[in-house]
Amino acid sequence: MNKIKQFYAIGVSHKTASIDLRGKFSLIDSQLHALFLDIKEREIEDLLIINTCNRTEIYAWSTSDTLLINLLCTYSEGTHEDFNQIGYSLKNNDAINHIFRVGTGLESQILGDFEVIGQIKQSFYRSKKMGVAHGKLERLINSVIHASKRIKTETQISSGATSVAFASVQYILKNVPGIAEKNILLFGTGKIGANTCENLVKHSQNDHIILINRTQEKAEKIAGKFPVQVKPFGELSASIRESDVLIVATSSQKYTITPELVHNKKPLLILDLSLPRNVDPELNNRSNTEVIHLDELSKITDATFERRKKFIPQSEKILEIVKLDFTDWLTHRKYLPTLKAFREKIKSPSLNTELVPEIDTEHMAQKLMGQIAAYLRTNPSKADEAINLIQDVFELDPDQFN
Repeated sequence: MNKIKQFYAIGVSHKTASIDLRGKFSLIDSQLHALFLDIKEREIEDLLIINTCNRTEIYAWSTSDTLLINLLCTYSEGTHEDFNQIGYSLKNNDAINHIFRVGTGLESQILGDFEVIGQIKQSFYRSKKMGVAHGKLERLINSVIHASKRIKTETQISSGATSVAFASVQYILKNVPGIAEKNILLFGTGKIGANTCENLVKHSQNDHIILINRTQEKAEKIAGKFPVQVKPFGELSASIRESDVLIVATSSQKYTITPELVHNKKPLLILDLSLPRNVDPELNNRSNTEVIHLDELSKITDATFERRKKFIPQSEKILEIVKLDFTDWLTHRKYLPTLKAFREKIKSPSLNTELVPEIDTEHMAQKLMGQIAAYLRTNPSKADEAINLIQDVFELDPDQFN
């Protein structure tokens, strides 16, 4: 008999870990791919990985959370000792509640972060492409997306600076006088880099922003959407020397901006939007260089922050309504294997010969299944007991219908 799988959420986040410890558990593409290949050999199904600057989390139906923690520690730079200090594991309803809160921006560093749901969508597409996303996970993610849309539409919790990319631009506008005339260099063209570029163009009135990426084609693709100038990777150091503001949005496991690269004679503001850190902290020791990391940006509260907090109760009510629909569906789905086994038993020729020789067994089976399903819905506290009784009385094997 198959072991019962429970729904787990394990991981680390900005609430439990510093940027450096959090960075150890961040996963690059090659690590993610290897992890996905590994789970096909294990007792895991419907797996999702959220890997952002705020958090690295694994969600899955598994026989134990230990399997998931082992996977994270195996394929990241984090250790079990680190995880025991800063990690967390949630199960079933607590895990379901957590992914709803994450997806609706209630657990973000910047309350109401509207970018996180897009990151969850991309994570789901990856799981589906790797063949580890099926009915339960798809229904769950669609429910989270629905809750996110309702909260964004029906409340104002996403008003103001609600993303790291936007917060970084707001910081620049407030702290760099005459930004329209300054030399701005953006290094990195990932999701955050692209969003930052868009916000810079929109709000800074600066028409000479420079974009550099290791892969120049990616930079040129963004340059096709916004009025920015692309320079080759080989000109990074020279471009930094001319810059007043350097925004780093790379996704390396090592420092991409080191003291050897930076030879500025004028004041330089560096914003590191990467996880783990991609700017060497040693640069902070230079008198004319200031380094601000995304964790510090996330603590910056604009004038609307307190106002957004007022919409938390309303957002949580919407979340509970949508979540209840999903948990009702999931509970009913849990009993389907037993109901299917019961239907086949009722239709069994040997059983019906003993009971009523000539009868429409299909109709009878469907009617009985409907009555049982209705009982389970209206008596949730007795559902498990009723299902176990049906299994025992009719000697059912629901595993064959899983």
